Amino acid sequence: MDKILGDKIHGIAEKFPALNQTVNGRRLVYLDSAATSMRPRAVLDAIDAFYARDAANPHRGLYDMAQRATEAYEGARAATAKFIGADTDETVFTRNATEALNIIAYSFAPLVLQNGGSIVIPILEHHSNLVPWQVAAKKYGATLRYLYIDRATGEIPDAELKKIDADTKIVAFAHVSNVLGNMLPVNKLVAAAKAVRAVTVLDAAQSIPHFGLDLRALDVDFAAFSGHKMYAPMGIGVLYGKKKLLDSMPPFLYGGDMIEDVREQDTDFLPPPSRFEAGTQNAGGAVGLAAAIEFIESIGYDAIATHEAALIRRLVAGLNALPDVTVIGSTDENEPRFGAVSFNINGVHPHDAATILNDYGVAIRAGKHCAHPLLKYLDVEFNACCRASLDVYSTNADVDALLDAIPAVRKQLKL
Repeated sequence: MDKILGDKIHGIAEKFPALNQTVNGRRLVYLDSAATSMRPRAVLDAIDAFYARDAANPHRGLYDMAQRATEAYEGARAATAKFIGADTDETVFTRNATEALNIIAYSFAPLVLQNGGSIVIPILEHHSNLVPWQVAAKKYGATLRYLYIDRATGEIPDAELKKIDADTKIVAFAHVSNVLGNMLPVNKLVAAAKAVRAVTVLDAAQSIPHFGLDLRALDVDFAAFSGHKMYAPMGIGVLYGKKKLLDSMPPFLYGGDMIEDVREQDTDFLPPPSRFEAGTQNAGGAVGLAAAIEFIESIGYDAIATHEAALIRRLVAGLNALPDVTVIGSTDENEPRFGAVSFNINGVHPHDAATILNDYGVAIRAGKHCAHPLLKYLDVEFNACCRASLDVYSTNADVDALLDAIPAVRKQLKL
């Protein structure tokens, strides 16, 4: 790694207090960042400072504390919009990516599906970007079509893109698979959708921790991501939508702070983003998100990507070298992956593997990863797998700790 980039990463794990603990008498090796990242001290301090001094309700009061709360909240929106290449009125705060995707399915889908049509999604989608489209398709008489991947590489063959046709109204897809860790062909998907005037929805929850997100350059119509996967607190997420689309959508929730005027029998709603932010919002979470963005920018995505790519290569090569281990998806250690590597220890249920690895202080995810259709399509043993996911604070020692502990799993089970 380039020395300048390496200097930005060296010792960075020390900035994350939660990593400084032991499990069963061993150093914690946290390899579940695709589920949720840890938070650096800078983010924790920003949240604490907000609640210690400025914890009034944004947009509600004229007194100093309320004004500071509003400035902090809207300042966080401005920072977020700039970070993703959007305007502030295109940037809606939500609880998480799941809520953001549900808003699109609930408030926008009816506008284009009243006469049927099709929704197209890849088979590898997280349930947050799958189940809402199942529900919308059934409710409005649309067809849900899947783009199937090459089982060996995880790639979507060009021939599958032909399913995006004149009947297609919505194309929704992840930026990065939460199971396979591979990047989807966003440019091809957007081009295919535009050719038939379909609307595109990008789930960026798994990509934004690992590389920059320029929504104007990608030219997607909607996007969603969660703060808790990019060093921010749980309970804050973002919905991006092109202004003309958000303007066309009815609210998802109704209540305070999203109205222009209320009469006895009807209501005028505020324009976006306020229209979609009913009730008291997670202002502290927004402040934490802004601090997380500042933290990422202080390191730079180049340094993050270089560091993580080296760890991924080390992990995949190490898994390939272990007997009785099957890597899910591509086994090529040089194939680009972002954050996540899934695998199974042959003949061992992933839940048993994760339980035993925890004895060695190694925390991984095990199960179906909210991607049941993908694991069934890949015919994965037990319809479940282990997943190790890395982040900027992960180290060679973390990878080696996992690789060293895996042989103990089958040994302990006497296999």
